[in-house]
Amino acid sequence: MGFDEFRGDFDQDGPEQRRRLQAFGVYLLEVIRVVVIALAIIIPIRYFLVQPFYVKGASMEPNFEDHEYLVIDEVRYRLRDPERGDIVVFRYPFDPGQFFIKRVIGLPGERVEIGGGAVRVSNAEHPNGFQLVEPYLASGVETPGQRMVALGVDEYFVLGDNRTQSFDSKDFGPIKRRAIIGRAWLRGWPVKKFGTFEKPAYVIP
Repeated sequence: MGFDEFRGDFDQDGPEQRRRLQAFGVYLLEVIRVVVIALAIIIPIRYFLVQPFYVKGASMEPNFEDHEYLVIDEVRYRLRDPERGDIVVFRYPFDPGQFFIKRVIGLPGERVEIGGGAVRVSNAEHPNGFQLVEPYLASGVETPGQRMVALGVDEYFVLGDNRTQSFDSKDFGPIKRRAIIGRAWLRGWPVKKFGTFEKPAYVIP
């Protein structure tokens, strides 16, 4: 085969090869564009709006069990403060690398008293206090111990629903507002318990 013949074959393959390279380049750019758009959506949602939480232990039974997978809403508490009955995830005050899930019982400025198996709350609206009736607790569950805590302007008193098995504010005291990461919003696993959570309705005299 002469040089001119070889060059002719190369020139014939050249346009087809260029078209294939161009098509691959267009495909690659499209993939990159999709990935960039997906990351632009997912990263803000993951780090600024919601995040997953894996339940460990029995402190919130029977309402939350070991190995359940929750989605935590991080937005709501940027717009308003936690309310009584909210289920919150927060950093443990003495080891911020640990995350706990508990229920908000006492709010800033209130006084929380534990005694006789019950919880009493006093505030400006109810200076004489009232016993907290907690419909989410299992039948017969009482709150152990004797404790009285006056909460500061940025402090919350939190308890686990499984009172005898929960390490919470009755043990380590109130938590600061800044320690709260977000509110339990959705149970993603197990599938049979999939759904969102509603704040309980307290009957307060």
